[in-house]
Amino acid sequence: MNLPKPLILASQSPRRQEILTAAGFTFTVHPAEGECAPEGLAPYDLVCALARSKAEQVAPLYTNSLILGSDTMVVLDDIALGKPKDEADAITMLLSLQGRAHRVMTGVWVIETNEAGLPVKSSGFTDVTEVEFYGFSRDEAAEYVATKEPMDKAGGYGIQGKGMRFVKGIRGDYFTVMGLPGGPLLRFLSEFLAENEK
Repeated sequence: MNLPKPLILASQSPRRQEILTAAGFTFTVHPAEGECAPEGLAPYDLVCALARSKAEQVAPLYTNSLILGSDTMVVLDDIALGKPKDEADAITMLLSLQGRAHRVMTGVWVIETNEAGLPVKSSGFTDVTEVEFYGFSRDEAAEYVATKEPMDKAGGYGIQGKGMRFVKGIRGDYFTVMGLPGGPLLRFLSEFLAENEK
């Protein structure tokens, strides 16, 4: 997809960069410094609000651009699981997921700026993928956590890495679990930009 303006990714996530590159985009990385959202939001709305917060933080720094913010969370029984605080927390998270299905939600927000650097359009969405885990033991969880892979990942695992050992199946977009929807994002951008041509 050819974009009419430069694309700015408001995230330092290597996985999001990898997905955008695979989709054929050229982009600049400018990570947002933290994010915030109103209290009391359900996970589905919260993850989109966090993505919006990231995009809004970076947007004023770029003129005539498309700024993309994204956030991902793992949700079990309507409770969001963030990144593990330490190895013990990572093991506890994994054991709470074992033998069950959970949802991974990725929020996306895009802001288009004009020549003056002001936002002229702003919109986003949340994509949800269901992930089912095999059953496994505490020793298996501890062995995985010892690799350090899960320590910077929501829910304490990376589906694209060694964490694949736990995944029995998924229903939805694989890339949503990695951190940025694939097909849904391309279709969203197509509609987002098409509205500018009307």
